[in-house]
Amino acid sequence: MTGTTARRTVVSVAVSAALACVTACTGAGGSDDSGDSTGPTGSARPSVSAPASSRAPALTGPSADALRAVERATGRAASARVESTTVMGRELSLEAAGALGWDDGLTGTLTITYTGGTTAETMRRLGTTAMEARYLPDAYYARMGDEFAERVGGRHWIKYVYEDLEDLGGGAGAGFADQMRNTTPNQAVKLLLTAEDVRRVGEETTRGRRTTHWSGTVGGDTAQTVDIWVDDRDLLVKKVERGRTKTGELTQTAYYSDYGVRVSAERPPAADTADFKELLASQGR
Repeated sequence: MTGTTARRTVVSVAVSAALACVTACTGAGGSDDSGDSTGPTGSARPSVSAPASSRAPALTGPSADALRAVERATGRAASARVESTTVMGRELSLEAAGALGWDDGLTGTLTITYTGGTTAETMRRLGTTAMEARYLPDAYYARMGDEFAERVGGRHWIKYVYEDLEDLGGGAGAGFADQMRNTTPNQAVKLLLTAEDVRRVGEETTRGRRTTHWSGTVGGDTAQTVDIWVDDRDLLVKKVERGRTKTGELTQTAYYSDYGVRVSAERPPAADTADFKELLASQGR
């Protein structure tokens, strides 16, 4: 493999890892105002929209009051255990599990397992079928396999400073920083508060808990559906978001439990960490 090809392979995998880490947290995310949903390697990315909190709520009345109570309660809880599955068309499918906190920026750790798609195939070729993602308020870190490490001076971790993700070619990184900073269960509630068709579906049992199911459509022409299941403490038990990318439908299902759980994430050793921006520079981006 030539030096140029090797560098391109390294950057391709680094971008794929970024995609996986963001997708595992954010779900469908909304519509992409740029009209471009592909990255520098041709990979699709999660749709991007303005943060839900920046939009004027469309919902009023008792439903709005009920959902705002959910938003407040979930926000105050500050942390939870998370289990999610994501399918992003033919590009990527994955499972994620761990704990996240949102009291002072996004923190926590997820184990992300690739289950299918072209991005997963790229990662497998370099010996990575699962990775650990550590989220901190200013950046997140993805641990790659030994084969990847051999190509970047023995370093296993990639560091992604959120602002640096904006530099991805073709507009692929636009909005990544906002997405990561707005990755909390109550963001799904904020999305629902912008929907004109939000409705209370009814009472259901979700993972053994009695919950109220709410559903709505957001995003206008590039509509996505958001469904949440809320327990008697006004806390999310389950969330489902459905949208579209250029490679097909994007669906994320997430379950939340153990609200208030203690969450921590340590920065990996600097000597074992490669900076994503430097990897991009090595390819002349």
